This record gives sequence, C-alpha cells and structure tokens, in this order.
Amino acid sequence: MEFSFVVLKILLSASIIAGISWYAGKNPTLAGFLIALPIISTLAITFSYLQYRDMEKINQFASSIVVSIPLSLLFFVPFILNRWLKLSFFPVLLSGFALLFVGYMIHSRIFKT
Repeated sequence: MEFSFVVLKILLSASIIAGISWYAGKNPTLAGFLIALPIISTLAITFSYLQYRDMEKINQFASSIVVSIPLSLLFFVPFILNRWLKLSFFPVLLSGFALLFVGYMIHSRIFKT
C-alpha cells in the first residue's frame, strides 16, 4: 500500500509538472499562471493528510507554505533583471538559487528550524 501510494504521488505530480512545462512552449503566459496556482501545494497537503491524518501538522505545513510563497519569489528576481542584464541561462539560474537560499534562511529563522 505504501509503495503504491508513493508511486501514485510521483506519477500525478510529475504529470502535472511535465504537462505545464510542455504547455509553456505553446503559451508561456498561461503556463506561468497555471504553475503559480497552488496545485502542487494542494496535492501535497492532501497526500500528507491522507498519509498521516494529523491536522496539527497539516496546519503547520500550510502556514509554512504561506510564509514561503513571498520568499520563494526571490528566485525569479534574476530572471526579471535579465531583461536588462542579458546574461546566459545558467548564471541567471544559479543567481535565482542563491536568492532562494537567502529566502530559505529567512524562512528557517521565522520557523526556528
């Protein structure tokens, strides 16, 4: 049961991500909107509840997501600035991850983890 549940979670999540990334080639604006929806968060919260049935942990999980959303937006700052900087993909991606790490450090201070 546990293994099949994990496989189901992987297949469903991967299908959504793959589908939206494929669609980004056809309509990047709509794909961006779709990926910004809390689809993965909704799936993760639901899967976590079904697996553990612990509302206290679900509440804490959801609170962590709410705090993480604005901090995770730091990842996109180098991509926005790249309109003017004209850097290649990998330096922009690495800069995004560096800013994401800064966001994680802020998050961990908020939640004292």
